[in-house]
Amino acid sequence: MLASIDLWEAGLAACLALAALVCLFDRHVARATCAFLAFSLAMTLAWWWLGAPWLALLELVLGVLLTGTALFYALGAFTHGFSWRAFQRESHHVDTFQGPVSHRFARAALTLAWCVMIGAVIRLVVPGMVYSLSEHPLMIVAVLMVGTAMGAFALHRHRLRRLLAFNVLGSGVFLLMTGLAGTEEGAQALVGVGLVIAWFGSLLGALLIRHLHSHEDEAGEEDTPGAGSPS
Repeated sequence: MLASIDLWEAGLAACLALAALVCLFDRHVARATCAFLAFSLAMTLAWWWLGAPWLALLELVLGVLLTGTALFYALGAFTHGFSWRAFQRESHHVDTFQGPVSHRFARAALTLAWCVMIGAVIRLVVPGMVYSLSEHPLMIVAVLMVGTAMGAFALHRHRLRRLLAFNVLGSGVFLLMTGLAGTEEGAQALVGVGLVIAWFGSLLGALLIRHLHSHEDEAGEEDTPGAGSPS
């Protein structure tokens, strides 16, 4: 088994897994968003490695450029010009929500259970994968991405962190679909349509998050003592 695993693919899979975990679990949301850009670049290389150049191009355009821009817009990076230091100091860019330890433990156990179940289904129910789990580390990472993203979506309360989890989950599902069906033109077309739909969902989510943030800021200003009173 070990002899059949390509070391370059194993390294790419490790980079993809690391970027996904930072994106999902870093509490500094701006840093997590930057990790998403690294994750999308790794996904671009993964599609290229699997022999799907059109999906690699779509990932580069939709994932890195367009989704990345939408996520930073949701953070307010382009609201009053861009200043990275001021941008990092913004309080709402850090997720301070702390759930009960019992809830976090339960969701971590649920995430592990999801990973095991997804891997077992693929391993036992669909043994004839084009890219098998035993020979392609990228497929193992895809299972990890799906399980951890589902757990992160259930764990987080911060809107943008949930949107990041949604994107990582979608990428994991598309990678597993490619592992099952291969990279023939029909399969690439199906995944490509999914990538476009996922981008529209991310764009809608980013616009909604920015809209809600602006309303919360306005409400906070109205509740501030002396706000709006003549000086």
